[in-house]
Amino acid sequence: MSVQKPSIPKGTRDFTPAEMVRRNYIFNTVRAVFEIFGYLPIETPAMENLSTLMGKYGEEGDKLLFKILNSGNYLEGIPDIGYQMTDDSNSGSGIRHQTSEIGALTRHISEKGLRYDLTVPFARFVVQHQSELVFPFKRYQIQPVWRADRPQKGRYREFFQCDVDVIGSPSLLYELELIQIIDEVFSRLGIETTTLINNRKILAGIAEAIGAPEKMTDITVAIDKIDKIGLENVCLELKERGLSDTAISSLQPVLLMEGKINQKTDLLGDLLKNSETGMKGIEELKHLCRLLKDLDLRNKWTFDVRLARGLNYYTGTIIEVKANEVSMGSICGGGRYDDLTGIFGLPGVSGVGISFGADRIYDVMNELNRFPDTIQHTTKVLFANFGAEEESFALKLLSIIRLEGIPSEIYPESSKLKKQLEYASRKQIPFVALIGKDEMGSGMVTVKDMNSGEQSQVSREEFIRRLKNS
Repeated sequence: MSVQKPSIPKGTRDFTPAEMVRRNYIFNTVRAVFEIFGYLPIETPAMENLSTLMGKYGEEGDKLLFKILNSGNYLEGIPDIGYQMTDDSNSGSGIRHQTSEIGALTRHISEKGLRYDLTVPFARFVVQHQSELVFPFKRYQIQPVWRADRPQKGRYREFFQCDVDVIGSPSLLYELELIQIIDEVFSRLGIETTTLINNRKILAGIAEAIGAPEKMTDITVAIDKIDKIGLENVCLELKERGLSDTAISSLQPVLLMEGKINQKTDLLGDLLKNSETGMKGIEELKHLCRLLKDLDLRNKWTFDVRLARGLNYYTGTIIEVKANEVSMGSICGGGRYDDLTGIFGLPGVSGVGISFGADRIYDVMNELNRFPDTIQHTTKVLFANFGAEEESFALKLLSIIRLEGIPSEIYPESSKLKKQLEYASRKQIPFVALIGKDEMGSGMVTVKDMNSGEQSQVSREEFIRRLKNS
């Protein structure tokens, strides 16, 4: 049998125990904050029907959906719509290809896809379980999502999102609450951030004001890339998307707008005075800013008219968070969606939510060295193994230690003490319990501090107390 070189798909990762301890620190911190604000956990399947996912994320998002082939003979029964057979020497599968008919082909061979985000499945969940829920319904969800994106720094094909949403109320108090959650999470994690806010109604009003209301989606998709590709390239993309030179020229001053929040909203008020939608967006933004000014937040926030959030389902407030000390894309984002559940048969139910990008947050904390030293190890004490009799005695004390909630383990065999201590050192276990014949007779425990190298004899009670306090 040939030996296969182990590998994983690009854009995915394995996580070592040390990495998982750090990741769980993030998840536990986020979860704790969600719960103190009254949000409840749910989970949804990794795969959804493609009909649930398609058309919800915009043109760009639909391209990044991972589609799942139907089980069995998925090529059976495909109508003859002019496919051409190609010789796929890598797989020998004889799969049919035709670029112009790829959509039709997909409908026949794939009915499911991996979820792109947690928000659309949440909307489906709400409609499906509406009779069981109390509205406004506040939920959080911590699960992986998948996107067929090009892997690069801070961008993966499989990654975790930590979502928190409330659905069933249009109140701006929930936008305020979500920004409070952002502030609390990142304060606890030790990351200095800036929260950017905007309103999709303002962007819709701008599209009207420059004479291109039908190009709202094209405008948001393009300007959402302004930090990545720059203003010049955004303008080129807008032209490719069919905007006139006049419309692009009218848009540029808006995208270059600077000054204090009230100065920006005053300028926008003049521009959007004939747009009912745009003026409604300014009103909502001003109200949210007034609420925020009354709070003592620890991190920065500001209004950024260039913030677009390219997903199609946003209709009101949009939010994005950036780390101040690291060059990284957004580490949290979201916004208001007024009728996402309407797609699934429950119209007129407004919701708002944000998503924390756990993987990017991990990268930021790792680069800044913000993980506490106390989470570098889990096991607090290793019981050395000196033979069958000592092992039996140690196991009884080990059970008592574990009942006290202290992570502990015993070396599996009676090896040289040097080997056992090396094991403890490599695993960063801070204490080793040495129980030989003398200790068995006296009821004392010899404890070796692996950091200082010092040894001391203590009673069982003192031993447990020391471990709890360490």
